[in-house]
Amino acid sequence: MDNLLLINASMRGSASIGLRLASEMVDCIRQRHAQLKVTLRDLAAAPLAPLSAGYATALTRLTPAHDPVFTHSEVLVSELERCEVLLIATPMHNFSVPAALKLWIDHVLRIHRTFIAGPDGKVGLLGDRPVYVIVSSGGFHRGARARQPDFLSPYLRHVLGTLGLQDVHFVYLEGLAINEQAVLAATTQARLVLAGHPLFAELAAPA
Repeated sequence: MDNLLLINASMRGSASIGLRLASEMVDCIRQRHAQLKVTLRDLAAAPLAPLSAGYATALTRLTPAHDPVFTHSEVLVSELERCEVLLIATPMHNFSVPAALKLWIDHVLRIHRTFIAGPDGKVGLLGDRPVYVIVSSGGFHRGARARQPDFLSPYLRHVLGTLGLQDVHFVYLEGLAINEQAVLAATTQARLVLAGHPLFAELAAPA
């Protein structure tokens, strides 16, 4: 394994609990693959340019991928194509993905480039690879303590599947706004879940 892409959608920077867990995951992979190259795409620290009217028009006119209107999109798609593992650390904002992550999706989910549309629907053009999505939330959206719906998980699974990425694993950090004990419980549980995957077996040990 040589290339990993880490997408951070949290505005909290280094204080993000999800990003910290993602960094632990990267360290685990590096223990087995010392040559690992990590590309960090921090969507909060370096916001993406909004899509333009020219971009929208180009999509409908079979514009070549090398056209300048797709410059930003091509950089992001190339990062995605090169990676062998994709990590996404994202908060849940208002039941779904934050705006910064939605914009990344709009740049990389591109007809005739990362998917095609046929009589049976959309078909992804990217080769499958492991994807791990760390979802952070202040409250609970699963189990008996759930007090809000989760539109993020099914939406992201569908988006990634449309790209061709089917090997998707979700890891949840819930109740982070309650207190430090809740944060510790959430991160401990997430590490145990991840430790069930061969890449992250070391996370079963106390952090």
